[in-house]
Amino acid sequence: MTAATLRVGTLEITAALVAAALLTIRPRPRVTGDVAAFVPLRVDVRIERPGRPPRTATVHVPAVIGRSRECDVVIDDDDVSRRHAALEVEDGVVYLRDLRSTNGTFLNGERVRGGIEILPGDAIDLGGVRMYVVRIARSD
Repeated sequence: MTAATLRVGTLEITAALVAAALLTIRPRPRVTGDVAAFVPLRVDVRIERPGRPPRTATVHVPAVIGRSRECDVVIDDDDVSRRHAALEVEDGVVYLRDLRSTNGTFLNGERVRGGIEILPGDAIDLGGVRMYVVRIARSD
């Protein structure tokens, strides 16, 4: 094999890689409708922990719940993971999702696997803490 053959082979491979890269680039979709149609939601919760008075919190969804100070809802409990669970919204429905926490997330006594819809009156258990969903409303 000569140097010229190797050079041509290398150029062909480079050209094929560039063509493949250009074909995979897609433009970012642009919003053409009314952006004001997005309705942010909030979840009002009552947080109960043994030996402490209950507290209330308003959570603007999406939100992360955990022990880390960087979370939207901070739970000071050693059995709660740093990033334990998340509240997410899709099509106007609020879902609870476990973030691969060590001790699990439970909704009304059942372990959460994947995302599950939450409703007022639901009980969410994270470590030694219980959160009751009081209300789900628009964040106006």
